[in-house]
Amino acid sequence: MSAIKLENVTRAFGEKQVLKGISLDISEGEIFGLLGPSGAGKTTIINILTGQLSCGGRAEIFGTDCGRIGRKVYREIGAVLDNCGLYERLTCMDNMKLFAGIHNVPFGQIGGILEKVGLTGSEKIKAGKMSKGMKQRLQLARAILHQPKLLFLDEPTSGLDPSTAAEIHTLMQELQKNGTTIFLTTHNMDEAYRMCDRIALLNEGNIAECGNPAEICRKHCSVSEFNIITSDEEKLSIPNIPESAGQIAELIRSGKIKAIHSAEPDLGTVFLKLTGKELAQ
Repeated sequence: MSAIKLENVTRAFGEKQVLKGISLDISEGEIFGLLGPSGAGKTTIINILTGQLSCGGRAEIFGTDCGRIGRKVYREIGAVLDNCGLYERLTCMDNMKLFAGIHNVPFGQIGGILEKVGLTGSEKIKAGKMSKGMKQRLQLARAILHQPKLLFLDEPTSGLDPSTAAEIHTLMQELQKNGTTIFLTTHNMDEAYRMCDRIALLNEGNIAECGNPAEICRKHCSVSEFNIITSDEEKLSIPNIPESAGQIAELIRSGKIKAIHSAEPDLGTVFLKLTGKELAQ
């Protein structure tokens, strides 16, 4: 069954056409990444999927039209969005208790969730006194407290230090192992490449490319070669052809290879190729 299905989805704000016919089919259990620069329409798609915006075409979550989402479907959804939604005068624990009450989650489960996101010992800190990284962890804790089947993460690691971002990535992988579908929006190409089963590149309201990140990079590789750094820091570019096998084998036998990489482009390069624009972060 599809967790998310979009068929020719359109959306305009005044005369500006933000989405121009988006179609996606996301399976249950996927980590799916929607990539694009700020203003490309990523948050608009989340707002449509969560029933906050109407649209042309059809948008569904677990087979239910997003324009008719009721309490039953909302119970299956968690979200970490741009608009923080934390009560800054309340403590970490009181924020969690408030959300637990809404979802009928026993308060006894809160401690375990806070431990998962690294907030054990922070229960009495007011949300307004937390750092950006701690707030992001608290939002994530609140979003997964009721064990949602579908989790929306809108730029979840934007502005965070590498250590905190890595912890969030680890938690995402744990959630996926437990069956949660994750819909991730980001303009961080490295994050998308490492975390996502599939991605879609969004540009000016259209999907420019969709598929597995590594496969997309290979698809758009115009140069087939190996880039080698030798033990004396010499950089070699050797064509990926049968005739090069002897040369590479000799370098390996002599122990002269310090690093070797194939030359497929990264996602940022692919995006530039497809759209003619840099992906500003």
